[in-house]
Order: sequence, then C-alpha cells, then structure tokens
Amino acid sequence: MEESWKKLEEWLSEHWPEGLSTLNPPASDEQISDLEEKLGTKLPNDFVSCIKVHNGQSGYSSLFDGMEFLSCEEIYSQWLVWKELLDGGDFKDISSEPEKGVKNDWWNPKWIPFTHNGGGDHLCLDLDPAVSGSAGQVITMWHDMEMREVKAGSFGEYFDTYVAGVLAGKYVYSEEYGGLVDAKYV
Repeated sequence: MEESWKKLEEWLSEHWPEGLSTLNPPASDEQISDLEEKLGTKLPNDFVSCIKVHNGQSGYSSLFDGMEFLSCEEIYSQWLVWKELLDGGDFKDISSEPEKGVKNDWWNPKWIPFTHNGGGDHLCLDLDPAVSGSAGQVITMWHDMEMREVKAGSFGEYFDTYVAGVLAGKYVYSEEYGGLVDAKYV
C-alpha cells in the first residue's frame, strides 16, 4: 500500500500539486477503532493500511475518478445518512440490480463508503457480499440507479489498479471537474 501511495504522491506532485496538498495525515489507531466501533464492523486490513498513510482528503476535490476520498469522520457521516434512511424505511420494498457477488439490497449497512461525488454516489467496501462475492470487494453504490457493480475483489486490488491507471494516463487531472477523472471525459 505504501509503495502505491508513494507512486501516486509522486505523480500528484508533478501533475496536480494542489491535489497532493488536500491529502490528510495518517489516521490514528484511535480514529480507526472509533470508526469501526461506530460502524459495528472491522475494516479490511488493506483499507486500514491505506488510511494509515492518508486519512482521506480535506475539502472537496476528486482523487478517485471524480470522487472525493473520505476521511474516517466523513466515512461515518456518509454511512450514517444511509443508515438513517434504511432505519426510517426509505428502502422498504425496493432492491438494486447488482452484478454477481453483490446482494440486491438498495443499501446495506455493511457497505462502507470510502468515496463521495457530492451527489449521493459512492464506492463502498462490501463487507456483506452475496454468496459468490468476496468480503471487502469494492462496489459502486448509486443513490438513484439500481445498478451495483463490482469494481475489484478487494480494496488493495482496486487501489493498485487505480494508481496504475493514473500512471498510464487513463486518469488525468481536470480543472473543470476539480480533480482526477477518466481521460476520455477530458
């Protein structure tokens, strides 16, 4: 994880120094334990390793393809919005149309958002996959669309693949979009 972060930081320093400056210091063990306690679940080791390098970003800018990388505090804040909607019955009798390996819930309290696009959409750690899925897989969660897609089998796989995509030019900095986005949109 540290090696991938180092490569991404080097790229950011050359191509988007302002983005590099938005990265927070490492999450403390106390912040991680507090988050896990509030969420009622243990976070995957590869994700914990990631936030022990940078605890998300400060201010809104998109590090992950149009999405902000959330800090421990923001992960809980975003998760709580969805949990309150679930507990209030907002998702009663509605389901998603997931890819194989993802439950057909509209939202699941074991889907832990680690990104946010400012419009209610997230990438989540899926800690409660369907039978054919993998605990810790990264999935999409759209607030207004039924589709739920598996982006990677684990956070580590997602992060390494994303960083490789940035280094290869698949993702580029766009001032118009306020961060890193898929190069085909620029």
